[in-house]
Amino acid sequence: MRFSPLVDRLAGEGSNAWNIHYRAVADRRAGRDVIILSVGDPDFDTPVAITEATIAALRAGDTHYSDLLGLEELRAAIARRHQAKTGQATTEDNIAVMAGAQCGLFVSALCLLAPGDEVVVPEPMYVTYEATLQAPGAKIVRVAQRPENGFHLDPDDLAKAITPRTRAIYFATPCNPTGAMIPRATLERVADLARKHDLWVVSDEVYATLTFGQEHVSIGGLPGMAERTVTINSLSKSHAMTGWRMGWIVAPTQMIDHVHNLSMAMLYGLPTFLQRGALVALEQDLEEVETMRATYRRRRDIAAGRLNQIPGLRCLTPDAGMFMMLDVRGTGLTAGEFSTRLYDAQGVAVLDATAFGPSAVGHVRMSFVADDASLDDACRRIADFARSLPNIAA
Repeated sequence: MRFSPLVDRLAGEGSNAWNIHYRAVADRRAGRDVIILSVGDPDFDTPVAITEATIAALRAGDTHYSDLLGLEELRAAIARRHQAKTGQATTEDNIAVMAGAQCGLFVSALCLLAPGDEVVVPEPMYVTYEATLQAPGAKIVRVAQRPENGFHLDPDDLAKAITPRTRAIYFATPCNPTGAMIPRATLERVADLARKHDLWVVSDEVYATLTFGQEHVSIGGLPGMAERTVTINSLSKSHAMTGWRMGWIVAPTQMIDHVHNLSMAMLYGLPTFLQRGALVALEQDLEEVETMRATYRRRRDIAAGRLNQIPGLRCLTPDAGMFMMLDVRGTGLTAGEFSTRLYDAQGVAVLDATAFGPSAVGHVRMSFVADDASLDDACRRIADFARSLPNIAA
């Protein structure tokens, strides 16, 4: 039987990145002693107030259809939060609630891109971008963010990648996998390019609240950018709600109208009881949120301090988020060999970062989503493995 060509566009090179993670999950279920640092699923529970509000709504019978774009009061809360944090004038009419940030990215691609359009994307980039942008038939034009520059974007490289076929610029700040943030001056250059070439900008800001001392700037809040910017965000990382699938789009009202039509065909709104929990997350100042952010910062410092002492390894300390990039080129192994052999020998799962783009060759991505004792143990196991390699031992 024949399948649509779409299935090939969805099966990009990055789709195999998770194989070692799936293996580790299966081994853990089988009882093997493994430490999983290959995915960004927080080890914290969702704050109790959010869960209790959701249970109360469920028990009260709040189980009916929702507005396609999300509950009005939730969209209003998201708009208030976005405006307060970015300075961008925002109302509920600029908001569409989605089943997680990934759904928001996919819906945005379907609404903005057509076959043959070019999309400029700085890389390393999150692995799902490849399939997401290729689904509507667009072509990804990659812009290297080099490790020697801390994986930070050079706007001159971005400018060189723009052609008459360019339709949009996609990026994440803070970035997954690198943890690098795009500073205000660079975003102002990107905004100049978007206005000059009449481009859409899609800004993935899922990790915006998990910053470690640096200012987060949202490009939609810069002059003349609200009408051409789609901002993606969620509660998955900030509130340990990955399984809730609670994200949103901030965009011009005309874009939201198109999202409404698409949502009718593919989503038809999110469960209302889940949205009641999200409302608590947005409206209450929950102390658990700051505790999580501080914990990730401490874990980052623990891991960086330990790993940078290991011969053959170099840790790139991230500006934000729950991941760091580990340069393993000094071990004499490729990133794929390093991650596979590390797991075989020590039971520590990290990702070959090559899947995030050519700039990440020779690097692995590891997360901080393990308690301090497990993270310390993982660093010890990584050190033992590295020192067992012939060129390191020598």
